[in-house]
Formats: sequence, structure tokens, C-alpha cells
Amino acid sequence: MQRAGGENYTAVKKIVEAHNLHTICVSGRCPNIAECWNARSATFMILGEICTRACKFCATKTGRPMMPDPDEPYRLAQAVNALNFKHCVITSVDRDDISDRGSSHWAEAVKQIKKVNGTITIECLIPDFDGNKSFIEKIIDAKPEIISHNIETVRRLTPLIRSKANYDTSLEVLDYISAKGIASKSGFMLGLGETDEEIIRTIYDVFNSGCRILTIGQYLQPTFERMEVVEYYTPEKFDYYKQIALDAGFRFVESSPLVRSSYHAEKHV
Repeated sequence: MQRAGGENYTAVKKIVEAHNLHTICVSGRCPNIAECWNARSATFMILGEICTRACKFCATKTGRPMMPDPDEPYRLAQAVNALNFKHCVITSVDRDDISDRGSSHWAEAVKQIKKVNGTITIECLIPDFDGNKSFIEKIIDAKPEIISHNIETVRRLTPLIRSKANYDTSLEVLDYISAKGIASKSGFMLGLGETDEEIIRTIYDVFNSGCRILTIGQYLQPTFERMEVVEYYTPEKFDYYKQIALDAGFRFVESSPLVRSSYHAEKHV
């Protein structure tokens, strides 16, 4: 794990702050922030930094957020252009307080980035939008190269660690994206108390949704208020699950302790 600092790290930090933007790298306390920012890679988080949900694994703030900033998509596009990104990853907090769950804001962000830089590729790591297909369609119509939605954990543990999201709803979101011909991607964490059988079942459930890009990483307790780690997995165990996923038919699998959703995302386009 690299330490924060260096010319590129500082450049990314300054541009993010100058454009008044948020990243999941900071808000989610990602362990790979130094490596990614030094490689001039970052995952932007739109629609503010306060989530309307309170999942037990996530470090993002929860509460009552402010209304979305209509200028944010423009500032995001300018920041991405200033960083000279070839590939951009966008995610967001959940916005259950907005009628369309923020999907119009999402679509505008993608369009603004494409307008400023027509050659850039984009991955959208979206919430479930309560499974509303018309909201998901807005993201699809904006034409990102990849749309991600994380299953997060096995079926049994979903109601224990995800405050509102539903396992089957997440699979339906992935299925809808895949059926539309967009590359879909998902990921989940290990270390929350899942069994080997449940992990393998989750791999196949995600594969059967049409998803062909998968990330598997170790859950690390981000704050004392969040759920404690039940088990730490060895790198060899991550390799084992990676092979199972590849044998199932996934095209790309990132599986190791420090892997997060957008780790090496540029390789998945």
C-alpha cells in the first residue's frame, strides 16, 4: 500500500478540490487512494457526500443531504478534462429523497464529460434506483461504456448490512443493464460472515444476470461505528474465488484483499 503524496497525487487532490468535487476515494476511505491518485486515477462521487441510506459497511456520511448542485456535471467534466483522464469512473450516494433518485443528474454528468472529451471512456457505478427501469434507462441513454452495480454481499447477509437495498433487486438491475447490450460489472466483499457455498452461489447469481466483470475484495471496517470484520481471507483464497469466477465465464475478475469496485477499472473497458 502506497503512502499519500507525490506529484501526481498532489495534482489530483488540487484539481478535485478546486472544482469543489467529492471522490469515493476519500469519502469511502479507500486503501488504494495513494496508488490510484499517483496513477492519475480517481472515482468521482456525485450528488453530494451525504447518503440517504446507512449501510453497515460503508464509511460515507448518512443523513439529510442538500439538493443537488445543477452545476456539478459541468465542473466534473472540467475536472476530468484537466486531469487528462482516458477513463473515468463515477459513483454517487443514494438519493432516496429525490423523485428520480438522481438519475437525471447522473445522465447529465455523463453527457457533459462526453461533450468536453469525446474520446474518454466512462464507467458508472450506480445505486439500485429502487430497481426503477426508467431511471436506469436514463443512464443507459447517456452511453457510458460500463455500468456497474455492486451486489455487495451474499443473499443471507444483505438485510444485515445493506440498509435498504435488496439482493434480488440488485440482480434485476444487472440483468436489465446486460440485456440492453451495455457491459455490466459488479462486486462484493468477503469477511462479513459468509460461507464458501454462499460465495460461490453469489458468483453464479451475478454471472447469470449477464454480468461479465467482477471484483472481489476484503471488507475492512472503516470506522468503529461500522460492522466489525468477521474473517480475513488469504490472498490464496482470493485466487481460488477468482478461478471459480473465470471458470464460470467472467471475462475480467479482480480478486485480492485490497481490491475495490473501481480498482484497475481502465482495464475492464
